[in-house]
Amino acid sequence: MNTLISTSLNNYRISKLPTHLHNGLSLCSHNKFRSTSLKAVNANGNEVETQTVEQEPPQNEQLKPQSKETIGTSTALDKDLKKVVQKTAATFAPRASTATKNPAVPGTALYTVFEVQGYVSMLLGGALSFNLIFPSNEPDIWRLMGMWSIWMFTIPSLRARDCSKNEKEALNYLFLIIPLLNVIIPFFWKSFAVVWSADIVAFFAIYAWKFGWLQKAE
Repeated sequence: MNTLISTSLNNYRISKLPTHLHNGLSLCSHNKFRSTSLKAVNANGNEVETQTVEQEPPQNEQLKPQSKETIGTSTALDKDLKKVVQKTAATFAPRASTATKNPAVPGTALYTVFEVQGYVSMLLGGALSFNLIFPSNEPDIWRLMGMWSIWMFTIPSLRARDCSKNEKEALNYLFLIIPLLNVIIPFFWKSFAVVWSADIVAFFAIYAWKFGWLQKAE
């Protein structure tokens, strides 16, 4: 009997509370329910994410050996290509006539002479190829020499110096690439100027690759 009386009194007190407090109590109870459900969902979500993360490492472990093999293969190909180019250039390209150390070291007058000779011959070859010197309406020996000037004069002059390893490799590549360009391009475009321009592009492209000019710029 006392229990019934106390329960009825409590209900009567709650009903006597202001309307906004009564609504607040109901919202609190509703929010409790929502927060509990969200926690449950988050807990389930965390379990799913944990299972996903645990399943990913085996896939990464399978990919790592493949990437190492690819890097190793590309490195081996680069080494083989360098050996072939160096051997070919050393066999056919002009080299020092004596076995002594090259006297054309950086800072000497001989080094400067070879360097100036190389780039001047490049410019003269361009002038001959574009028919600016000894102009003629027909192909002649002067324009032909201008087309081949980079291979005949520029590269040998620059190789005669005691240059760095990267520059020597670039010149070795150019010694093999430029003849291919000079023979292939005339089949598609019979122009001395175009062939000389292609040689110039190849020259600076190989230098940029070997010296890493593009990487430094980035």
